[in-house]
Amino acid sequence: MTSGERSATRQRRERMVQLLGAGDISVHDLAAEFDVSLSTVRRDLATLAALGRITRTYGGAVDHRAVERSRHDKERAQRGEKDAIARAAAGLVRSGDVVLLDAGTTVARLAHELRGRGDLTVVTNGLSTLVELADAEVEVVVLGGRLRRPNESLLGTRTEQALRRLTPDIAFLGVDGLDPRRGINCPDPEQAALKETMAGCARAAWVLADHSKLRGGGGFPYWAEMPAGTGLISGGTERELAAFSDGGWRVQPVRDGTGRPADGSAVHSS
Repeated sequence: MTSGERSATRQRRERMVQLLGAGDISVHDLAAEFDVSLSTVRRDLATLAALGRITRTYGGAVDHRAVERSRHDKERAQRGEKDAIARAAAGLVRSGDVVLLDAGTTVARLAHELRGRGDLTVVTNGLSTLVELADAEVEVVVLGGRLRRPNESLLGTRTEQALRRLTPDIAFLGVDGLDPRRGINCPDPEQAALKETMAGCARAAWVLADHSKLRGGGGFPYWAEMPAGTGLISGGTERELAAFSDGGWRVQPVRDGTGRPADGSAVHSS
């Protein structure tokens, strides 16, 4: 094997780990994704499993440790559903509101929907949101703090202190994973603390989560507990959304980008 072939193999395996971090995926799906044979995929998975990077399952694999994906990877996933979520969230924002926007690609989609709303003040710790609104009509307040990669958020003591002086009318939070009982799954303890503060300081809090974020809750070690009555906007299935509705969440199902009703469309807000 040449050095170029070895490099391509390493890159393919790293990308496999990222894809597996988003949920279960079959051997056939991986073969199609990388345009390689099933035997090549099985060799890759066997190597990754031997290194402790993943856990093999029948017909596929799941990641052994959750992998935090880059913003660019997240932007390419579930585009239609995220746009539908953003439109639904924008419909909840009233004239004159002070709106708190968390970091995250779905929240950045919401920022795009709000670009023409000169009647709002947006407070944010997300760089993607800041870029969306930099030349928009919206008044923007940026929360200071330490830049955290790869999700491009500002967090830390200064961010928490600034939030404690605010009472936003409505807050919208992004997630890597979500559980109806435990709340938002986070890769970082400071991030978990910040999300709790965001949800707690606002008059109303909504979590924006595409359906992939509802499956398995997440594999990171930290959790941000959400206040009772927190809202969820998602295109999850009826069964997935019912678990949140039964747990006291306000659930607003959305249609996906094709116009197809989401499986959760029969679930009503509690």
